[in-house]
Amino acid sequence: MPLTPNRRLLVVVLLVPLVVTLALWAFAWPAARTAPRDLPVGIAGTAPAADRLQQRFEERDGAFDVHRYDSEAAARAAIEDRTVYGAVVVTTEGPELLTASAGGTVVAQLLREAVTAGAPAGSEVPVTDVVAAPATDPRGAVLGASILPLAIAGVAAGAAATLLRLRGARAGVALLGVAVVVGLLATAVTDSWLGALTGAWWSEAGTIALTVLAVGAPVAGLAALIGTPGIGLGALLMVLLGNPFSGVTSAPELLPRPVGLIGQLLPPGASGSMLRSVAFFDGAAAAVPALTLGVWAALGLVAVLVGGRRRTAADPTAPEPAREPALAG
Repeated sequence: MPLTPNRRLLVVVLLVPLVVTLALWAFAWPAARTAPRDLPVGIAGTAPAADRLQQRFEERDGAFDVHRYDSEAAARAAIEDRTVYGAVVVTTEGPELLTASAGGTVVAQLLREAVTAGAPAGSEVPVTDVVAAPATDPRGAVLGASILPLAIAGVAAGAAATLLRLRGARAGVALLGVAVVVGLLATAVTDSWLGALTGAWWSEAGTIALTVLAVGAPVAGLAALIGTPGIGLGALLMVLLGNPFSGVTSAPELLPRPVGLIGQLLPPGASGSMLRSVAFFDGAAAAVPALTLGVWAALGLVAVLVGGRRRTAADPTAPEPAREPALAG
């Protein structure tokens, strides 16, 4: 039943402030509660000093998840494999810190402050950046700023396919085409032009394309199943929740529980993790976020096909298939 003008007015007056409040909560609350929560860090060394250092980390009530390694080489390998964000190497001359600013400058700075605070007064802790952020983007700002535009691109693709009445296979082809083109153009900007991504070019382009498809297909799929409101629901899920919960500007382990986990199960969070892996860590730890993106894309495309068939069958204006003339008796 269509809404009366007074009811439409009431919907606007109530709905817009509600959405704004939800967006403010989703963006501001995680930022205000940023702190390490089971943040994976390594400690290399077997001396009693290493045991004491581990005890100091564990005293911070679940802030760190400590991994022990026998040597500096093992700790470096763990950082490069994205098993830990950084490691403290205990030597006879004192602790040395290994970080990976490419894995997150906020985490690298946090580890530097934590280790320095526990060092003897007046001493300086040597820091080695094992996987450094590119010189053209030392703070990782480009990667952090790229996820929101990619999510918006996916929502726009899903909305356009819906509003232009593309159904079934045509909608799927349109979504795939948009994803591929955005992947190529975005990689040309972030890698070839800005130099902020330094991994394999085609792997980066594939990750970005998969991101756009993993956002756009569910949006179009929801719209195909429940109608135009599905666009708003998809945008709410992908942009207003997925983007601030992604942890791409810091780390999922720095967000309140269970926000960090939820964010990694949504396309923006999975995209940030996968893009960071392929851009700086030779694809290490990219399998799980790739699977997450693939599942979202597949489910979205299935919904697009199923919803398209249902709507075609229910549309009385759809042209009937041609019939052969009856044979004369």
